[in-house]
Amino acid sequence: MKLSSSVFEPHGEIPRRHTCEGDDSAPPLHWDAVPPATRSLVLIVDDPDAPDPAAPQQTWVHWVLIDLPPDTTGLPAGGQPLPAGARAGLNDWHRTGYGGPCPPIGRHRYFFKLYALDATLPALHQPTKAAVERAMQGHVLASAELVGTYRKTRP
Repeated sequence: MKLSSSVFEPHGEIPRRHTCEGDDSAPPLHWDAVPPATRSLVLIVDDPDAPDPAAPQQTWVHWVLIDLPPDTTGLPAGGQPLPAGARAGLNDWHRTGYGGPCPPIGRHRYFFKLYALDATLPALHQPTKAAVERAMQGHVLASAELVGTYRKTRP
């Protein structure tokens, strides 16, 4: 599988519009080459550099989406509307939906990870990344990753 965005290149800068310094809307995403046996897709976006890339202490979760239909080929800018059947999990702000880059210090990396599963996930209500990863075990057919970076322009 391949995951891409029309607004930033792999390892390139995520545009300000898609961060806390802009309108905090999700960047558009596109994917292809989903395996034929796929029954659902999962998208997880996280930042392993929190709070400081020089001394990371945790991975901060920005977005969790589950049960994206296998025939979906992407998400529009803003991430809405979600495809029929897709469900949002909780990010580390304890809310559903996308929370854009907002690093307190330095340039952080943001990992957009897409997983093709051979199953739909059980009835998880607003699951965390950890709950989704546990439920995915043994069901991942393929995965793709897109990394973007961001550094705040004002403190």
